[in-house]
Amino acid sequence: MPETVLLCYCSCPDATSAQAIAEALVGEQLAACVNRLPGIHSTYRWQGAVTTGDEELLLIKTTAIRFEALKARLLELHPYELPELIAVPVERGHADYLDWVRANATG
Repeated sequence: MPETVLLCYCSCPDATSAQAIAEALVGEQLAACVNRLPGIHSTYRWQGAVTTGDEELLLIKTTAIRFEALKARLLELHPYELPELIAVPVERGHADYLDWVRANATG
């Protein structure tokens, strides 16, 4: 059975940190691809208060076997005290694309 592909979500406070994280994850083969979605508006509870802010969302494509290394690196690079990192297994997709992700998230 082929390695599980994951789609990971991570919000960043600005384009500079999002780009640095994306380049590191792809450059170190922890992810095959990272899409940056600017202009998201997040509302969340932090330290007892409801907060709203502008962020940039990363959509990170990796494999289950690379997830722990990706998580460790993301936590090193991310400026937030408690970064968002949510991984969802990809159950279906274009087989050739999923094979490409597997081949390029190999570290």
